[in-house]
Amino acid sequence: MSNITAIEVPDIGDFDTVEVIEILVKVGDSVKAEQSLITVESDKASMEIPTSIAGIVKAIAVKVGDKIKQGSVMLSIEASAGAPSANAPSANAPSAAAPSAPAAATASVAVASSASNTSAPTAPAASAAAVSVAASAATASGTSSASASAANNSATASPSAGKLEMPASTAGLPHASPSVRKFARELGVDLALVKGTGVKERIVQEDIQNFVKQALAGGVGASSASASGASLGGGLDLLPWPKVDFTKFGEITSKPLSRIKKISGANLHRNWVMIPHVTNNDEASITELEAFRVTLNKENEKSGIKVTMLAFLIKAVVAALKKFPEFNASLDGDNLVLKQYFHIGFAADTPNGLVVPVIRDADKKGILELAAESSELAKKARDGKLSPAEMQGGCMSISSLGGIGGTHFTPIINAPELAILGVSKSYMKPVWDGKQFVPQLTLPLSLSYDHRVIDGASGARFNAYLGSLLADFRRIAL
Repeated sequence: MSNITAIEVPDIGDFDTVEVIEILVKVGDSVKAEQSLITVESDKASMEIPTSIAGIVKAIAVKVGDKIKQGSVMLSIEASAGAPSANAPSANAPSAAAPSAPAAATASVAVASSASNTSAPTAPAASAAAVSVAASAATASGTSSASASAANNSATASPSAGKLEMPASTAGLPHASPSVRKFARELGVDLALVKGTGVKERIVQEDIQNFVKQALAGGVGASSASASGASLGGGLDLLPWPKVDFTKFGEITSKPLSRIKKISGANLHRNWVMIPHVTNNDEASITELEAFRVTLNKENEKSGIKVTMLAFLIKAVVAALKKFPEFNASLDGDNLVLKQYFHIGFAADTPNGLVVPVIRDADKKGILELAAESSELAKKARDGKLSPAEMQGGCMSISSLGGIGGTHFTPIINAPELAILGVSKSYMKPVWDGKQFVPQLTLPLSLSYDHRVIDGASGARFNAYLGSLLADFRRIAL
């Protein structure tokens, strides 16, 4: 006869109901005694609820989002041969309440282990440097095991060990379940550096795995070490971000960031922290080029293609990349990957934030083709219809504020590219030609480059050459 036992929610303390946020097993899984089954969350903390028996999961009675309380059936388990029933106390049990003690102890271990993540001198802080994430796993695991053991002893001796408690001490921790916290500790990952992709931005196991992959590939490195206090050149040792109740000063309105800004913001932060930016500011005389652009638009008025300065900039950037090939490259560890193709990205302003479409093989296209394609991609960006493939593979990017204003600015490099060109609004200025002052339409150029690869002289030469191309576009043919 099968021995199927309904596993109920034990005493959860002062909470009437808690929400199921994670189901850790599935039907058919073999579980061990004290293995966690589900993760629940109150308004203060999250914790895992374990099973007191070993066996096979036969049915799951809850789903993510359900509200459950003490006595609610979570799932059914067919007990393994020789395993004690959850409803039958052992011979050594002093009272009928004894069967709930193992569950309480295990739950306390999970919560206490989660809380131990806040300790500053633990393995995650010491192993935040990306290159040592994997190497420090053993140390982190040992630390978490010791913490769990201490917590278990504490829970056994505690008079409240008969119920599952959710201490408020976890309230300030990153949004993740105890199992995910344990997984992060074993890999030496600081959860404060991980972006959650789960419900309500909860950190899930895949986020930890992706973080480690990025770290081992060189994509986290310095920023991780600085943020967690590990020493890469001493670390930044930054103060915590200020917590301010703005309502004390006046009326406010809270508005969530758009998805594009959340994604681009994280990328921009990484690029600004990890890439040593240098910006070279120069100017280009575009009086003749602007006259040619106006003429070209008049001649092609019936085609419906409007040529903007961006098309000329793309063509000039391609020519400059050919003359200075170290700009058309990317860093791969200690190697420089020199590209033999010319894909140019440009920043497109959309209602939800900036995106960077990429024009492929720009060296093989004429001005009219570049104008038509950039216009089409910009429209798709505004409509939110750009595909991921249309925003990948760029060699260098252009960020133009020409239609808005400004003189110069520092554009942030779009990794893994090595440079980005910022263009401000053109303006008229008097220029001495040797005999007199003449009006000249001037275009400000701001070239940011990665100083690990490109030195100041090369940056200045690139920008000066680019300016000469725009001043006399016939040089493109040379």
